[in-house]
Amino acid sequence: MATFFGEVVVAPSRAGVDDEESAEETPEDQEIRRELEKKREVDVLWSLKSGASTESSADEPFVCSKFIVAIGHNAAAFLSSFILDSVCWEVVGVVKLWNEWCRTSNTTNVLPTDSFCLFYRLISDPTVLLCQCSCYVAEDQQFQWLEKVFGCMQKEGLQVTILSTCPVADYKTQESTLTLPSPFLKALKTKEFKEQVCCPLLEQPNIVRDLPAA
Repeated sequence: MATFFGEVVVAPSRAGVDDEESAEETPEDQEIRRELEKKREVDVLWSLKSGASTESSADEPFVCSKFIVAIGHNAAAFLSSFILDSVCWEVVGVVKLWNEWCRTSNTTNVLPTDSFCLFYRLISDPTVLLCQCSCYVAEDQQFQWLEKVFGCMQKEGLQVTILSTCPVADYKTQESTLTLPSPFLKALKTKEFKEQVCCPLLEQPNIVRDLPAA
């Protein structure tokens, strides 16, 4: 049970296949399931050291002081327009994944309408990283994404900022949504974040879903 609004809690899961269900699978079904699970694996490729792309598990965790993640087309476009529109950043990584709504590729030369997930490093301070994630990450891929991305970084002293958007119609308030300024900004924070928040906190019972929540 959460001790304060906005805290991340892990709910019990009954995901999986029990013995009776697994016994009914034919060898062909098992092979199809294995191939599908393999196809849905998330691959994170970095080019932080030698310039050549390497899988994340091959390198030691690198130092990262600030990690800003923009999830969704609107948040990714915000980074492109107001932060990445300069020569101060370099592409240092890419995420490849496949699911029902997303087909990413190896290329880093993407259009604003493409589905992609790219990592940028601040040239003047290599410990500052940005991530543009405009691709859909399915529920069964979110833990993989988190494990492989954050598994590459040292956790001590790491500050993570997540930018995401949702429709105004999903915002729960006693006021009429017609009178609300659009767009507007709200925030959630962890107990460990001690700095001043730049906008009002998100009110109950509003929640964050999908990859931003994870």
